[in-house]
Amino acid sequence: MSAAYVTVALVTAAANLFSGTCAVLRFRPILPGMAAAGVPVSWLTFPIGVLKLAGAAGLLAGLAGPAVLGTAAAAGLVLFFVCAVYTHLRAADLSAQFALAIGFLALAATTLALDPTLHVG
Repeated sequence: MSAAYVTVALVTAAANLFSGTCAVLRFRPILPGMAAAGVPVSWLTFPIGVLKLAGAAGLLAGLAGPAVLGTAAAAGLVLFFVCAVYTHLRAADLSAQFALAIGFLALAATTLALDPTLHVG
């Protein structure tokens, strides 16, 4: 595994661990942005928080064990954040949380792009 992949995967996992925990705990500062995007508060624990935490756990498991777990987690996070960006765009919400969704998507996509299991040779 390259140092670049390990570094990006760790940053992506840490960011999603923090964000997922904030969602599960319904951290007050995120509530207005979720409301602006039309996301029900009831979705913060599941699916939002649980999926982010599962993605973080999968990335870490892929670094420690079978690499394919990290690949699946990165792909799942890419799909999750594509949906998040779409949700913000559909609601015409260009708030800070929209920018964060783009940043999280970039992290997940970079992790997937650097994933050594996807490179032949």
